[in-house]
Amino acid sequence: MTDTGIALRTDGVGKRYRKGWALRDCTLTLPAGGVTALVGPNGAGKTTLLRLVVGLLAPSTGTVEVLGHDVTASTPQTLSRVGFLAQDHPLYKRFTVAELLRFGRACNLRFDQGLAERRLAKLGIPLDRKAGALSGGQQAQVALALALAKRPDLLVLDEPVASLDPLARHEFLQVLMGAVAEGGVSILFSSHVVHELERVCDHLVVLNHGRVTLTGDIDTLLAEHRLLVGPRTTADVDRADTVVQAVHSDRHTTLLVRDGALPTAPGWQAQPVALEDLVLAYLRRPSGAGTTTAPGVPA
Repeated sequence: MTDTGIALRTDGVGKRYRKGWALRDCTLTLPAGGVTALVGPNGAGKTTLLRLVVGLLAPSTGTVEVLGHDVTASTPQTLSRVGFLAQDHPLYKRFTVAELLRFGRACNLRFDQGLAERRLAKLGIPLDRKAGALSGGQQAQVALALALAKRPDLLVLDEPVASLDPLARHEFLQVLMGAVAEGGVSILFSSHVVHELERVCDHLVVLNHGRVTLTGDIDTLLAEHRLLVGPRTTADVDRADTVVQAVHSDRHTTLLVRDGALPTAPGWQAQPVALEDLVLAYLRRPSGAGTTTAPGVPA
């Protein structure tokens, strides 16, 4: 955990490739000691952002500060405090698990091999088994054990459960949350599995069209948004600044609003909004709609 309480700060970050911008004007401040979910469709810029955070890419514009240090000028000592797990859980398939652990120890300034061995023993993963002979879930657990053995202050995970079955996904998330409880590590977690994020994450970043469209503490974001359901209205509510999404049927209009806006009128009912509905509403917003930030969380 950082002394300032900030795990990650980006200011106007953009990344341009030959075909165009993958990320534009990304400004974020993520608290230390929490689990932040990074959500967005394919092509939204999630992997680009994560690779910028861990120093695998350099930004075209703006700055990225991790644990109080500019990533582009970070020393090996600073980078050793950051763990990274890519989506495909890259492992040398011909190495045994024990050989992977020895390789990890040789490549990292600080590496707790005993911690990794205890985690894998608890999961029943033999050290003499080659990585290629393990199931997908076991390979993911080995990759996570290697990342956690760095004793990182910030752990960055790129779609770590995307290819796992429901049981393997549940076991992976259990181990991950146990590590958070034990070590106070900060986690930036990219995922498409929105319905599982609410129980494992406390902060949310929604990325779409290469830009941040929503960011903040999950409980705060849910509290400041609500669904209003009432008779179909001919008013131009779709353009109201406080309306995130308007859905019209033959007889009813459903509005997702923020900041407690548009108090209910006769015939209208207010309902709490689910996290998945909130995320989907912001993903459906057009490009350039702006960023919504929870109060008290600087963007």
